[in-house]
Parts: sequence; structure tokens; C-alpha cells
Amino acid sequence: MKDVSDITTKSADRSDAPDPAHAPPHPGRAPVDAARSQPDPTRRLLTPGQTIQSPETMLSYRIERFLGEGGFGQVYLARRLGPSSVVAETVCIKVSGRIDGWLREAYFGQLLDRHPRAIRVYDAFPLTPSDGRPLYFLALEYARHGDLRAFLHRAEKGWAEKTVRREIAGILEVLRKLHRGQLLHRDLTPMNVFVCDGPSLKLGDFGIVRQQSDRGGIVARTMNALTAPSDILAGAVPKWQARDDVYQVGQLLGMLVKGDASARLRTSEIRRLACGDHLKEIIHRCLGERRKRYESADDLIEALRNPPAPLKAGVLRSLKGVHLAFTGILSKRRSVASRAARRAGAVVHGGPSSRTTVVVRGRPNPLQAAGRDAGLKLMEIKRLRAKGHRITLLDEKRFWRLARRR
Repeated sequence: MKDVSDITTKSADRSDAPDPAHAPPHPGRAPVDAARSQPDPTRRLLTPGQTIQSPETMLSYRIERFLGEGGFGQVYLARRLGPSSVVAETVCIKVSGRIDGWLREAYFGQLLDRHPRAIRVYDAFPLTPSDGRPLYFLALEYARHGDLRAFLHRAEKGWAEKTVRREIAGILEVLRKLHRGQLLHRDLTPMNVFVCDGPSLKLGDFGIVRQQSDRGGIVARTMNALTAPSDILAGAVPKWQARDDVYQVGQLLGMLVKGDASARLRTSEIRRLACGDHLKEIIHRCLGERRKRYESADDLIEALRNPPAPLKAGVLRSLKGVHLAFTGILSKRRSVASRAARRAGAVVHGGPSSRTTVVVRGRPNPLQAAGRDAGLKLMEIKRLRAKGHRITLLDEKRFWRLARRR
């Protein structure tokens, strides 16, 4: 399902296929919100009723109907002919005249064989028709509920938070295996996540996975504009890293909660999502400032499964020598509080950093980015604490007591 366009992004358009299940995004050179293109029926590589045979497994497949078309090629619903204890009776046949994406998909099909959260690749084989041009085939697991974008469009509602956490953690298990092998997926879109019975989400399409030689990443050329990080789309950063895969998973999280995968989620929308503050915080960290994102699938799995300790006010004897920042709404102007802190011997910063040792917390701002305990500064405190920095949280009443001391 891959196509490198003139602007180095993949279109997120989809063909108007009669069945959305396993239909890849339609390739093209238009931006993500362009009008949908109709597939050309005269360019179909297979026809309903046609039978193909794999020289690898000797299994035959009868083509039932066309499902969709993408950068990789075309996808058809097919039925296995003859007995098999391995290959399902109903499969998807993916066919292309290009070998590169086929090789990668076949390889990752073996690498992830029988992984419960990856679409299975049952069979991979080439065939040469009468015109002498080889075609490359994959027989894939059929997800009868289609891809996530089509599923959410039909359902017209979001998923419960418990289900969202469980299913995305499952997808992340696949991504964790890739990241531990220094592999980057780069195509974690709602069109490449499929809905199986349960509902259970499975990840498919590994056609643009690449291996990085170190954690510095790989040059970002091919991507899908629907879920690619904004800074990469803008050319602000040259290389795709594991944290950019994490950005895409954050988009999937927000789309599942929202119940709409037709457009990318903005950070300004997060506080209005119908979920708990902790999940909002996770989504914001995935989509927010790049250097503060979770660094890999491992880190994001840990966050989804283990909520952080609540933020509690600490105890401090003096402000002398501390590096201090303020957050929230104070009873007095921030400038007045800053002067009082300096008179008491504190060094005042505009926001928390690796040098910060004390944060004074006022009343929560109702417009905080991700809930009561998840303003930008509070989220940064949690991130720094997780990295081992010791930061004491003071309530405003305690701060003024310490500030009046000489």
C-alpha cells in the first residue's frame, strides 16, 4: 500500500470499493482532503471467478470480488480451494507488479507469524501471466469488519476507554517487537489497523518498514499525511524516529475515543475527549512536543497499563537555593509571587526543566491541555520525575508561609 508522491507523502484517499474490508488507501499525489478517486476497472489485475495457484504451497484460490487498490497494488476477497490446516477458507489476495513492497510484507509475515495482533500472511508467491510480466501475490488473513477508519465510520461512536487501552496496547506489542529490532513502521494509520471479531484490532501492512542503523532514525521520505507528525510534514526534522511511530499511535488512540478516523486529531481537541484525564495526558504526550514524547512502544505500553502516582504536595523547610517554577492560577499576580520567591532566596524559572527542584501549584486552570492534573507544566513534572529528577510540589498556602520567612 505504498506510493512515493512528488511531495513525499502518501495520500489518505480511499477507493469507493464495494466492501471496505482490507481495502488499502488509494494511492495518489493529492493532499489528504482531496476528492476521492474512482478505481479504474479496466486496470484490474484479477477477475471474479479466476483461480490462481501458489507454487509454494500448491494451494489454489478462487477470486470472489475486488476490495480495494493502493500503492502496493490491488486487494481481492478470495476463497481457498482444497483442504488446509493452516490457511483460512476466506482470505485476502494482495497482488502487485512491484517486488519491493511484496518482499517486505512477505518477510514481516514470517517475522510476525502467529502474532495475535498482526494480520497473518499465509502464502507469498510470484506468478507470470501470458504477457510475461510477473505478478507478486500475498494470501492474507481476512478482517471481515474492515479497517479501523471504515469501522468507525459505520459505527459513528467512540470506544470505551478500557477497550481503547487494551486494544492499542495489543497493537503496541507488535510495534514493540519492531522497535526492539531497530525497525520503524512509519505507516500506523487507521487504514492499516484492522478490526477482527471481538472486536480485536490487528496491525497489517509492513510495506514501508525500515531498519535504522542507530537510534538517530531514518530519512523521512514516504509517509501518510493523515497521521504523520506535523514537524516531519513541515520538514522541521529530517529523520523519522521511534517517537514518530508513537505519534501515530497517539492519533489512533484519539480516533478510537472520538469515534472518528477521518481527520487527524489536534492537541487542542484532547481535553474535550470522552475519557479520563490520564488517557488524555497519554494522548497529549504522544502528539505534543517531539522531544517529550514516549521514546518507544515499550514506554507507551508502560503508560497505558500503569497510571502514575497522584501528584501530592510535599514538604519543604526553606526556599533558599531552590530552583522554582509556578503553575496554575495563584491568588496573587505571578510577578508578586516571583518577587517573594526571589527575596526568600529561590531562583525562579518560567517553567519546569531538568534544573527545577520545586514547583508551586495554584488552582487548576479549567482550560488545561489534558485535564485537572495534566496542564503542560504538570505533565512535564511527571516526565522529569519518571527520568529520576526530584521535584517537590508545593501548594500555594505552604509557599507563602515559606516566602515570608527571613
